[in-house]
Amino acid sequence: MYQVIARKYRPRQFSELVNQEHVKTTLENAIAQNRIAHGYIFSGQRGTGKTTVARILARCMNCVEGPTTSPCGVCASCIEVIAGNAPDVIEIDAASNRGINEMRELRDNVRYRPARDRYKVFIVDEAHQITSEAFNALLKTLEEPPEWVVFVLCTTEAHKIPATIASRCQHFSFRSVDFDEIVARMEWICAQEGIEADPEALSVLAQVGEGSVRDSLSALDQAIACCGNTLKSAEIRSLLGAFSIDTLDQVTKALAESNSAAMLEITDSLVRNGLHLQHFVRELARYFRNLLVTKIAGANHRLVPASDSERERLAEIASRFSEQDLTRYLQLTLDLYRDLQFSLQPRLHMELGLIRLVEAGKLVSIEEALASAGGAPSAPEPAPGGGRRGSGGGVSSPKAGPAAAPKATPAQSSTAPASGAPAQGVPSSGTLKDRIVAALHELGMPFTADAVGHSEVTESGQELRFTTPADLSLAMRPADIQKALARIDAGRLRVKVGVGNGASPSAAASPAPRPAAGDAMGRALANPEVQRFREIFPNAEVRVARNLKE
Repeated sequence: MYQVIARKYRPRQFSELVNQEHVKTTLENAIAQNRIAHGYIFSGQRGTGKTTVARILARCMNCVEGPTTSPCGVCASCIEVIAGNAPDVIEIDAASNRGINEMRELRDNVRYRPARDRYKVFIVDEAHQITSEAFNALLKTLEEPPEWVVFVLCTTEAHKIPATIASRCQHFSFRSVDFDEIVARMEWICAQEGIEADPEALSVLAQVGEGSVRDSLSALDQAIACCGNTLKSAEIRSLLGAFSIDTLDQVTKALAESNSAAMLEITDSLVRNGLHLQHFVRELARYFRNLLVTKIAGANHRLVPASDSERERLAEIASRFSEQDLTRYLQLTLDLYRDLQFSLQPRLHMELGLIRLVEAGKLVSIEEALASAGGAPSAPEPAPGGGRRGSGGGVSSPKAGPAAAPKATPAQSSTAPASGAPAQGVPSSGTLKDRIVAALHELGMPFTADAVGHSEVTESGQELRFTTPADLSLAMRPADIQKALARIDAGRLRVKVGVGNGASPSAAASPAPRPAAGDAMGRALANPEVQRFREIFPNAEVRVARNLKE
């Protein structure tokens, strides 16, 4: 009778184990030092070797040459443990023997000595299925069993094992097997079986396992049955329903081109070919994850489960996008996968989700948005006076010379400094206040300059005091004024700002006087922060102002 590859090539000694070095080393040392515990818990995801290690442990303890870390493999005990019919190695399926009556029967069986071997080993599979009452019935036996008994509890959900049980056992957590180690194991098995398989085909099979050796070997068995002695990646993908990078790259091409119509075509093609939309989205999420990891860690990183050629292709695709874009795409794809689980109209959700990916690619950072709106220096363009000014109403570079002063907006005109300080460069003469105002204009701080112009300035030793009207106090940042002082070679002075009765802007001569203080719209437009916002966004309009106290 044919024996599947996963059983035929099941490890029989610790040296044959794939990965799990921490478990192998600890158990080998425990056997060599004769420090074998009476209870073990083996936990980890499916197909990582929990039951296999339990059987190897039983062979090591009951071999005629043992206890030994290298069982002979020819004695009756070694042969029967591998075959699963050893009289003193009892394997229990806790999924179907989970009640208190079964545990009572096990407890009664523990009292009897082994029929032939050195130890009586109880291997309990799916131990988390045992009921709380059954675990309680096993507590005393598990804590103080006879010297000839060893319990091994195997589970995929260690958190369901009661703490009273876990505290009486040694716990070993089995890790998922690395992608490269699974591929190497399948290469060795294919060599033993006379199978020709290209690296990309084995890569697809290893990806199906997702860290489980047994799942990958089961897929290998299925591929051999379908394709014969020569395995090709295209045939295996068709067999397992996997999608190639070329298929998934259609999505990234549409994203790079911001082509929503192409997304609709992809969905239509999937539906017409009868492919499962949720399965495609799951593969798409894994694809975006690999692109993101490639972008962050590099193409040859072990965190990318793919063949060398696929890793190179992923690196090429990832270079088209930023980390922020790939992160958004991955999150939106995971959201789409969740929505499809409960969707009554999967095609509609699929189309909407893919179009959202396209729209997400059009998002820009707040810095870029401000720059395009004129809030940051941009490429200079010729001004009517022969100088250069920033485009979009933005602040131009100080290096542009005297003609580089920003174009005054209506908000600026209404708050022009009463002192008449020039904005065409910093004058070498004049009062200190006028020079500070001019320096602030040069630094692109017109509202701070306006506030200084309407303030009373007093110099006392090494301290420069500003008394500012309350409605302009928000624009008086000492750090900004200190920059202006440094520009006029007065950086030694310390700045102190106070609120008082300075020259109110409403009393200053201005072509466009401020609105009445009692009017809500007037007070809003007179606010320095609102004026600064209107300068950054010159096309913005303040349509409604509401008094929150009314």
